[in-house]
Amino acid sequence: MTDNIKWHSGRVTYQDRCKLLGQKGLVVWFTGLSGSGKSTIAVDVERGLFEQGRAVYRLDGDNVRHGLNAGLGFSKDDRDENIRRVAEVAVLFKDAGLITLVSFISPLRAQRALAREKAGEGFIEIYVKADVETCAKRDPRGLYEKARSGEISDFTGVSAPYEEPDHPELIINTAVMSLEDCVAAVLKFIL
Repeated sequence: MTDNIKWHSGRVTYQDRCKLLGQKGLVVWFTGLSGSGKSTIAVDVERGLFEQGRAVYRLDGDNVRHGLNAGLGFSKDDRDENIRRVAEVAVLFKDAGLITLVSFISPLRAQRALAREKAGEGFIEIYVKADVETCAKRDPRGLYEKARSGEISDFTGVSAPYEEPDHPELIINTAVMSLEDCVAAVLKFIL
């Protein structure tokens, strides 16, 4: 950090924003393998919250790589930076009083711990659980096949690790639960 910059506090607080919106700002962090259902669930949860009059925004792993994180690759350092940036944005949205849904593979416990630390109170980790074979069967882009053939390196669950969360607030097993049941469980937990 440099001495040339200083945090400039405003006159509207987090509590003020939450009171205005009638809700608590949250960071709801969906983690799981590619193809586990993170984005699909988050899309429907966003719609459900919106229909209930909640101020909500969804940050999706692929979508963010089209803009904010377009210059990042998939090395460990780039993945760490990807998660750091997204955590920072999610915290800003939370401070604005929004329910922020974040669907990123975020394969390492340290990455998710960083996001939790930055968000503080109001961080909800949801493990969207599905085994590699189930995810590979759902894969419309053929990424698992490309990773297994060596065409894609550092692919989570094949040639790069995924560390299951130790203590997520909620586990959604998409290998055995319907989409409707997953969405209902998340909505119930958030609300």
